Amino acid sequence: MQSPRRLIAGIIAGVVVIAAAGWALSTRLRSPADEAARRAAPRPSLITAAVERRKLVSTVVTSGTLEYGSPLPITLAGAVGGAAEQQRATRAPRKGRIKEGAVLMEVNGRPVFALRGSVPMHRTIAPGSKGADVRQLQRALRRLGFGGPLTGVFDQATIAAVTRMYTKKGYEAQQPSLADRQAYDTLRKAVQTAQETLATEQQALDQGRDVLPLKVKLDNAEADMTAAKRALRQAEERRLTPEDEAKLAAADAAVRAAEEKLAAAEQELEAARTRPTPTPTSSLSPTPTFISASQPPADTSLLRMRVENARADLAAAHEARGLAMEEARQAREKRLEELRKAVRTAKESLVTAQQALRQARRLSPTRLKVAGARKDVAAAEEMLAEYARTYGTSVPPGEVVFLPKLPARVQKVSVKAGQRVEDEVATVTSSSFMVTASVEAAEAELLRAGMEASIELGTGKTYRATLTAAGDRAKVPGAEEPPEGAVPILLTPATSKALKAGTAVTARVTVGATEEPVLVVPVAAVITSADGKARVRVEHAPDETKDVEVRTGLTADGNVEVTGALKEGDRVVVGGG
Repeated sequence: MQSPRRLIAGIIAGVVVIAAAGWALSTRLRSPADEAARRAAPRPSLITAAVERRKLVSTVVTSGTLEYGSPLPITLAGAVGGAAEQQRATRAPRKGRIKEGAVLMEVNGRPVFALRGSVPMHRTIAPGSKGADVRQLQRALRRLGFGGPLTGVFDQATIAAVTRMYTKKGYEAQQPSLADRQAYDTLRKAVQTAQETLATEQQALDQGRDVLPLKVKLDNAEADMTAAKRALRQAEERRLTPEDEAKLAAADAAVRAAEEKLAAAEQELEAARTRPTPTPTSSLSPTPTFISASQPPADTSLLRMRVENARADLAAAHEARGLAMEEARQAREKRLEELRKAVRTAKESLVTAQQALRQARRLSPTRLKVAGARKDVAAAEEMLAEYARTYGTSVPPGEVVFLPKLPARVQKVSVKAGQRVEDEVATVTSSSFMVTASVEAAEAELLRAGMEASIELGTGKTYRATLTAAGDRAKVPGAEEPPEGAVPILLTPATSKALKAGTAVTARVTVGATEEPVLVVPVAAVITSADGKARVRVEHAPDETKDVEVRTGLTADGNVEVTGALKEGDRVVVGGG
């Protein structure tokens, strides 16, 4: 039989086991409501970001390749040398840098110079040539230190400068060929022969007796004409003849005498009017006694008559002088008219004599021979002058290649020594690097030539650059076509040091930047209301926000510039809640 203590302990242990089993079972059993509450999503919390103050830079990023810029294929404009024989390269172009005045290659042993210019070489520049290409050549010669004028005419001074350029490079400027010299000599001799023939025929004409009387008559008519003109000229220069001068002198003397007579009569009359009249007195008185003022004046009628007669004589003298002058004028006009008539008659005689002589010479067989010989001389001289204008030192069209920019680089050689020169001989590029790339059409609308940019190499090193062109202006000969929907762009690095052609780079073009640090928030934080105004939600307490109206500015890298009732450090809602 068990003891009571063991029984009590067993009972207590059983109760504990039953209680523990009930508690364990109770922790695993839940009501449907409790189970739903346990499985429900937790209450969402706000996702916020801090308002920052910093500079904002907006860029367009793309990838590209470093290449030498502006590739340009080169072809020769014509023959090298004076002959049109087969053109064969005797020294091919060499890859690498080429500067102005350098010899690009040799053809048939003749040089091909590289000069800077935009007008392509298109003809032989020969003595007397004029135009923009000649002026361009003269500018190049002056830049290279060979001097010469800047007239646009290929004259002797320019030829001397060209000769100096060729000599410095060890060549001789292009001279007339043997065929050219023979042609020039033939034309020169033709002129001499024509001149000799003309002299012979002219001598025969001058000595011909068929026109000798007419020549004498013409000489006499010319002498008569000269004498008549001289007589008319002398008569026009002299207004009075000696006879007329004598008559006018006598008339002038008569006028002066009449003037003196009138003056004397007027003086005597005036004296008689003012002189007192004496009255006889006693013989014992030694002095006469004068009549008082109340006595009548003396009789002056005779004196007045003398004055009137003197005046009449003076008027008659003036009239006589006027008649003499009129007679002299009429005589001069008559004499001049006679002399003019003599000139006209002499002129008619001269014209008649000239016409007779011309007609006689025109009908003369010798005259016809002289006319033909004169035409032959003119034709021979014109042909010689035309040939001489282009005769001398020249620049053949294939001996100069004008390139837009120099120095440049020969990137590709298309002809080898010994091959015929027919088409492209080389491809040159500029000596500076370019980056060709492409961007989306929407991004291209933000780009403008001249924008600041940067290029980053695979090593992480960055170089400053400039956007040279965007769109069609950025297309470069030889560059690959951009993908469909993309727009090509062209960038120019600020330096070429440590850069290598063919290197892949990452290009960034700055399309906008703030001058000073500004407040920025994530783009996702900005909400546009129905009224079109922008606002952000600012968290002012845990899970509590307020709307703040803002004005937006530059957008870059997922952030946007804002202004309004915000300050640095504020938390704006970008999601949640």
